[in-house]
Amino acid sequence: MAKFPTAEWTQAFMDKLNSDAQYAEIARNWEGDFSFVIDPGETLTRQVAIYLDLWHGKCLQAYYYDETIPKMNTAFTLSAPYPNFKRVLKGELHPMQAMMTRKLHVKGNMSVMMRSVPTVLDFVRCAKENTDEFV
Repeated sequence: MAKFPTAEWTQAFMDKLNSDAQYAEIARNWEGDFSFVIDPGETLTRQVAIYLDLWHGKCLQAYYYDETIPKMNTAFTLSAPYPNFKRVLKGELHPMQAMMTRKLHVKGNMSVMMRSVPTVLDFVRCAKENTDEFV
């Protein structure tokens, strides 16, 4: 487990996704990469981003950016202030509710996201299980 959001958390999350049998089964049809843009708030003092290349229940690549954040043209981008991501990872805010109320802003095909709710929820489960501290 690792501290969110850090480079160590990003690598540990990739490892978690690639070793979790339940995620592999639920996400077996998922095709598309994700970027998370985490805006400052609370104890996070600068914007950071995380890139995950997800393909059929595996994470092929994962990158953490905290200096120069490249323009990422991903299938999905989730962006929000750090406190909103933290609330989702602590289980205080349901991920689908966060998306629907725009506490997490989603860029990408929402119909694909809505057809893939079990995959999204299991992805979040893995993220929660990967997190034991926050910056």
